[in-house]
Amino acid sequence: MRFTPHVTVATVIEDQGRFLLVEELAGGQAVFNQPAGHLEADESLIDAALRETLEETGWQVELTAVTGIYLYTAPSNGVTYQRVCFAAKPLQHLPDSPLDDGIIGPRWLTREELAAQPERWRSELVLRCIDDYLAGERFPLSLIRDRA
Repeated sequence: MRFTPHVTVATVIEDQGRFLLVEELAGGQAVFNQPAGHLEADESLIDAALRETLEETGWQVELTAVTGIYLYTAPSNGVTYQRVCFAAKPLQHLPDSPLDDGIIGPRWLTREELAAQPERWRSELVLRCIDDYLAGERFPLSLIRDRA
């Protein structure tokens, strides 16, 4: 059987020490995650990150950097994900924008508020991406090469 990791994007959005997270249902439980999701056919990683952020939070953002690329195997289903995580700044909230199925809503939390609830993380990547962002991990968006 061929190994085919799932390509996903995630976005760390910070505003005055608080991070824009998504409260969503996963396995019947309300959990926190970055705005994140799967890359779709004929979509760039950057477009995917912008789309997923809007679909899951109702926020338009400006991507500013790549914070990391992570390989993660979910213990719940054994699926391996290749996550490209971006940093972004919030531009505009569109409160009437429809949110994806399973999304409870956007939540602004500090790192401390998130760290105090590890049982509510969608995966350990949620805090790891924020910690990498806070450690100053920033790679230029030009790192991402789309089809010519």
